[in-house]
Order: sequence, then C-alpha cells, then structure tokens
Amino acid sequence: MTLAATALLAAGCGGLSGSGQPAAQGGSLAASGINLAGQTYTVGGKEFDEQLVLCKMTIAALQSVGATANDRCNITGTASTRAALVGGQIDMYWEYTGTGWITHLKNASPIPGSEQQYVATRDADLAQNNIVWLPPSPFNNTYGLAVTRPFAEQNNLRTLTDWGNFTNSGNPAATLCVEAEFAGRDDGLAGLFRTYGVTNPPAGPPQLNTLDTGAIYQATANGNPCNFGEVFTTDGRIPGLNLVTLQDDKNYFPQYNASPTIRKEVFDRNPSVQRVFDAITPRLTNEVMLDLNGQVSSQGQDPQQVATRWLQQQGFIGGQ
Repeated sequence: MTLAATALLAAGCGGLSGSGQPAAQGGSLAASGINLAGQTYTVGGKEFDEQLVLCKMTIAALQSVGATANDRCNITGTASTRAALVGGQIDMYWEYTGTGWITHLKNASPIPGSEQQYVATRDADLAQNNIVWLPPSPFNNTYGLAVTRPFAEQNNLRTLTDWGNFTNSGNPAATLCVEAEFAGRDDGLAGLFRTYGVTNPPAGPPQLNTLDTGAIYQATANGNPCNFGEVFTTDGRIPGLNLVTLQDDKNYFPQYNASPTIRKEVFDRNPSVQRVFDAITPRLTNEVMLDLNGQVSSQGQDPQQVATRWLQQQGFIGGQ
C-alpha cells in the first residue's frame, strides 16, 4: 500500500479502540458450535449510522464465539474503507453490492435483480482482488423518493409511476429535493425522469431544489422547499419523520444489499467464520435496519448499544 493511501487511511479512521475484549458468552451462535477461539479479526466500517451499527454488530458477534475482534469502525468514506480492506489494514467490513459492482469493479451499469447483482459482484471481486463476498442481507439501502405519509395518502401516491404522473399533471406541489451528485449523473435524476416518463422535467427552483443529503429529509418532512425528496431507503430518519418511500415499480435504482466482505487469506484461515454471518444476515431486513438506524439517527442512541441489544434480543449472544 502506498504511503499516500496509508496516510489517507490514518486520517480517515475514527474510533480506533482496538478492543479485543470478549463479549458476553452464551447465545445461539456459541451454542451452535461455532468456535473461533484463537482467531483475530480487524473489523472495519464506514462512518455513517448504518455502517457503525453493522460494524459494532460484527465485533460483538465474533467476540461471542471466542474470537478477538479489533475495532476499526468509523473510517471516513467508501474509498478509504475499501483501501483498508484491500491493503490489509482491516480484515472485513460490510459493503453494498451496487457499490462493489459500480465503484470498486468499475462497471458502468448495474445488474437488475438482487441475486444477479450479488453473484456478479462476488465472482468478479474474488477473481480480480481476492475479496470474498458472503451472502447478502435482505435489506437494500438504495436510492428512493420519499414523501410524508399524509401527503402520500392525500394524493394517492404509492409508486414512482404515481410520482411521474403527478409531476406530469403540472401540480405545483410536485416539488423535488435532490443532492447535487444525483442531479448531475445521467444514471441519477435524468435517468429517473426518462424511466418514469416525466415529459417536462423541472430544471430549477421552486420545482427542483439541490440540497445537502442530510438536509433533504427534514425539508421533505416540512414540505418546504419540497414534497418529494431523494433518500436512502434504510435511513432511520424516514420513520422518525413519518416519511414513506415510494415503490420503485420499474426497478430503476441499483441494488445495494449489504454483504460482509472479507480478504480471502483471512477467510481461508477459518472458513467457519461464515457461519456467524449466515445466522445473522438473513434477519437484517429493511424494517429491521430502519428501526436500528432510527435508534441512532433519530433517538441519539449509541451504535454499539443498539447493535449489542439487537443481538441479545435475537438470542445470538448472551446478556451482559
């Protein structure tokens, strides 16, 4: 790894506790016979709420079956986190299939279908970079358009086709907020307009407004300056602000299911590490992640406590 990349990683890593202390013993993971005693893993993750929850969840789960798990959660940005994995500074982190395919593997177009996107990403990244992608979660943290629940009910809005028709009707309430990157990409807003047949797309305020990502949620909840907002579909602010995401009924947006990604040499050292994730990952639905993320983003709870409590509630690990 280059010195520049190492410096970038060092600058980006927060929360470097290096904690290898064992979590509470007991629970279904240990009872199932998974034993990673003697194994040490450095677990990484990006800096936003969902990634912090997943990273802390992984650490607690690994510790419950005897592994030493060092904490490298809270790395700033996708590029730095991926560089840490490929360069050996971390052993594993949760990545999104669409991000792997488009950002890391440099493909221009996503593959329709969650399973198809996962398989293509898994096979290519293993062949090219010796990165193992374990089976993905049901939850899909992709793009979406959200509205308040009352606004959706008042205007009979359930799908993005409904949004396209509402926009084409010329209703002045068809105001939209997006982030700058999404507005500028051909596979972002322009493609969304094409896919859903928006014949006279808005070009600027007040119908089209460009805001920072974090500001869009509250702006949409306020209905000012927009009634429709570009969101990430598992963001905890969606239920917290009484927003609903419109169904992408033409499957425009890429699939962003989350998978544990592990360096092959680390995985091969003890492949039974997969059993930990095989138990946990299938339970991570959109509804579960919306709830867990909301406990952090809307309620201000600590990601480690949120993750550990959920594992205990599910019976995966023992109580403290």
